[in-house]
Amino acid sequence: MKIYLAGPDVFLPDAVEIGRRKVAICDRHGLIGLYPLDNSVDLAAADASRQIFHGNEAMMQDADAIIANLTPFRGPGADAGTVYELGYMAGSGKLCLGYCNDPAAYADRARRFTAVSGQHGRLVDAEGLTVEDFGLPDNLMMIHALDVHGAPLVLPRERPADVWHDLTGFEECVRLAAARLGAKS
Repeated sequence: MKIYLAGPDVFLPDAVEIGRRKVAICDRHGLIGLYPLDNSVDLAAADASRQIFHGNEAMMQDADAIIANLTPFRGPGADAGTVYELGYMAGSGKLCLGYCNDPAAYADRARRFTAVSGQHGRLVDAEGLTVEDFGLPDNLMMIHALDVHGAPLVLPRERPADVWHDLTGFEECVRLAAARLGAKS
């Protein structure tokens, strides 16, 4: 059983090592981890971004499931590319699992980046735009896509000291995937 390993991990300075750790965890549970940086791409090519897109899309088509790292990236919410990949897999009817190493509610995270205040019974940001406030850790579409197409978002009780290298939530998702897909470790 193949698992597409989505997340902003590919932007970390040690992205290849993180990918190896994740693939090894999958292997211990009888699964094959498909890490986006395993695609062969000529980054100097004029069409490098298109090569990355097509390579990742091919991996997702080949996968039985996705595990998405939805830890906030460069803002209060998940990485946009990872969110796309989660939606792609949900739309393909594949098993969708995700984890986030920041258990705070989205509205509380938004307060880290902008002024948030109450206005006419709703929360608004510094520009007067509504801040989603359902007590969920991220946008409702992602949270409920996981509920419907896999399992609830895996969250720690407390934010780990190193949100980018703590793989506790990831490993819980791998265990769930192995159980759901009938993998033999």
